[in-house]
Parts: sequence; C-alpha cells; structure tokens
Amino acid sequence: MKRTERHFKIITFLRGRRQAVTAERIAQEYEVSTRTIYRDIQDMMGAGVPIAGEAGVGYMLDSAYHLAPLSFDVEEIESLVLGMSMVGNWTDETMARSARSALDKIKNALPEASLNALFETALFSFRGRMHIPWSIDFSEIRKSIRGKKKLALDYADEKGAKSIRHVRPLALVFFGPSWLLLAWCEKRNDFRNFRIDRISNMEILLETFRNEPGKTLKDYKKACGTPIK
Repeated sequence: MKRTERHFKIITFLRGRRQAVTAERIAQEYEVSTRTIYRDIQDMMGAGVPIAGEAGVGYMLDSAYHLAPLSFDVEEIESLVLGMSMVGNWTDETMARSARSALDKIKNALPEASLNALFETALFSFRGRMHIPWSIDFSEIRKSIRGKKKLALDYADEKGAKSIRHVRPLALVFFGPSWLLLAWCEKRNDFRNFRIDRISNMEILLETFRNEPGKTLKDYKKACGTPIK
C-alpha cells in the first residue's frame, strides 16, 4: 500500500471513531509497524491534518475535517456490493431500500473505471433455506436503539418457556442465520441476548434510558468478551 493511500485510510479510520485510537490499533488494522503509524501521523499533522493526541495515549481527528473523496479500488467495491446485497437479504425491506439507495449514490460518484469494476463484480448473496423469519418490526428495533427507548418483549426461550421482559436495547447482531438483540434486561438485572425470531410481540415504551455505568454496550463487550467492535 502506498503511503498516500495509507494516509487517506488512516484519516477515514479515525473519522469513524469517537474515542482516541492508539497507534498499535491502527497498525494492526493496516498490517504495518507501530513505528510506521507514528511516522504517518507526524507527516499528516505536519501537512495540516487536525489530528490530536500523542504516542502511547491515542489519536483523534477533528470531526469538522473533510477530505476530498477518492476512488474506490476493486477490493473495496466488491466489499461494498457484497455487503449491500447481504443487507438486502438478511434484514428487512426498509434497510434493503436504504442499501440500494446508498449504492446508487456511490455509482453516481464513481469515475468510469471504478464504475466498470462495480458492474463487473461477481459476488452475490441470496436468502437461503436457513433464513429464520421473524414477526416483529426489525427497523423499529433499530430506531429504539438509536432513540434509547425501552422495549417490552413477549419472549420464548429455547425450551418454549414464555416471559415478558422490559429491556434496554443496545445492539442488533447477525449471528447467522439468526439475529440477536443485545440488551440490558431489567427483570434479570443483567445483560441478555434475545433471538428476534423468538419475540412474539414487541412494544416500544415511552420511557427512555440514559447510559449508566455497568449497563451500556461498552460494558456488555467487557462483560461478555464479545468480538463486536
């Protein structure tokens, strides 16, 4: 990878983070040495890129900073096309429509060479027999996560035992072929995973919640040792 390309990727990587990222983490992402990242950061800071931080602590990019868009390479285009195809087949129609819209916007912004690579992509995703349907509204769960709205769930566990749970929805995770709702369960006073195909009814409550120590997605990751990033 050329240095200028790596600089662009580092900037893009930092823009997607709300907290400081260490040079070690960036080096791991792009399979280079930590020393190389330190040098890249210093070069970019010297060129006027508003990166704050220091070695050993981590780096953050000013959220107001914008970089002129670059063309996608073939690998990136194939990843985008496959990812959007999987979104369309493994979520719901609302997200599928958003994925198609996003792909159209990307098409309009690509130069001719990259556009040809997009049309020649031979990676596809289909909904197979293993797909497990659900009866609740997938996008309403997403909205409740964003809006920090509590949910009331009619839930049946793997043995068929039914219960009503009031939860703080934290994330949706695809654990093929099932989708899991990661949440803080107020009945169990602990984190729980709920398969959305086992939720027979869901009500979005008027009550909202705030991030409280020990009950956040970050705490879930620590407690469960999940690889979610």
